[in-house]
Amino acid sequence: MATNLRRKRRDEQMTQEELAERADLSARYVGAIERGDVSASVTVLGQIADALGVEPGDLLLRSPEKAKPPRQGPIKARTSFSSTNRCMGSLGDAMKSKRS
Repeated sequence: MATNLRRKRRDEQMTQEELAERADLSARYVGAIERGDVSASVTVLGQIADALGVEPGDLLLRSPEKAKPPRQGPIKARTSFSSTNRCMGSLGDAMKSKRS
């Protein structure tokens, strides 16, 4: 989101202070969001999107230069569920013994 926010703000030729004023936020908070120091809540995301005249989802989309290329070929499972089953089995056994 940080990269998209900064790009959209600069596209609008807006300073952080101007964006902050339009979004009813502090300029320090806008700067922190752009640097990725803090995460914006859904409410703040909406305020920023309104101030920039974009949809909130536009700020969340992965930028094309960072997007991973699509996978080629079949998708293979990377995880074995046997370790999960063993863990869940142990948890179930522990719960049973606790009830006794």
